[in-house]
Amino acid sequence: MLLTDAIPPDRQGKVRDIYDLGEQLLMVATDRLSAFDVVLPDLIPHKGAVLTQMSIYWFEMFDAVIGSHFISADVSEYPARFRPYASELKGRSMLVHKVEMFPVECIVRGYMAGSAWQEYQRTGTVGGVEVPTGLVEASRLEDPIYTPTTKGAPGEPDLPLSIDQTVEMLGRTPAMTLCVDSLEIYRMVRDMAAHRGIIIADTKFEFGMLNGEFVVADELLTPDSSRFWPSGEYQEGREQPSYDKQVVRDWLRDNWDRQGLPPHLPAEVIEATSQRYIQAFELLTGQEFSTDI
Repeated sequence: MLLTDAIPPDRQGKVRDIYDLGEQLLMVATDRLSAFDVVLPDLIPHKGAVLTQMSIYWFEMFDAVIGSHFISADVSEYPARFRPYASELKGRSMLVHKVEMFPVECIVRGYMAGSAWQEYQRTGTVGGVEVPTGLVEASRLEDPIYTPTTKGAPGEPDLPLSIDQTVEMLGRTPAMTLCVDSLEIYRMVRDMAAHRGIIIADTKFEFGMLNGEFVVADELLTPDSSRFWPSGEYQEGREQPSYDKQVVRDWLRDNWDRQGLPPHLPAEVIEATSQRYIQAFELLTGQEFSTDI
């Protein structure tokens, strides 16, 4: 019997199953994949394990800079009722503190991509901030830009927020702390990642409060929360290849009109996506990913 059949999750997101344990949560990253705000019918092998292990890597690395909600990934330390499902949970689950989450997606952009590039073409700004003229798609921003958004309810889009709006929502000290911490973490990891063959074009952080302290929560610097580009293939003025679900998005654009249920993915698209997630993990962490998990 599968874990979800024996113990139904208290909450189920697009890619995660959440168990509420009182003051703690058990977060299980599945191999589900969402694209264009829809959960696809096919699983991506090892994806959940990559997301979990990469987040843990960063949580531990930045522990001296900012705390996190992470407690343990050792199934033997989980409540007894979950231990019979160790084979399902190993490598893809985390026991975490329950924190008071801020209702803001903290996005940092270091390169001109995605909605930042679209906004720049229209207005010459990124997140309402004036940036140099003459930039092209994938241009590097010398000074990373913090562009927070709301956290949209299921089925609703995240909406851009100005700094003034985040101050109004959260108060000046929390709003500015989120901005400063987001930029600090991004700057620290951007240069390190580049030396390991990956450009972090942009990334999303989520923060909460735990015992009166700011902590980073949810996931951290994964292919699902970041744009990872291979630095050896980087070229300004075009869309970049990436270590994420871009292969899936590209295939869906060509094979689905976004009406009705999404189609099944070809085996080669599933395998290519799985390999991109694993490659991102191995390049960034310097560790070999175990496919036994």
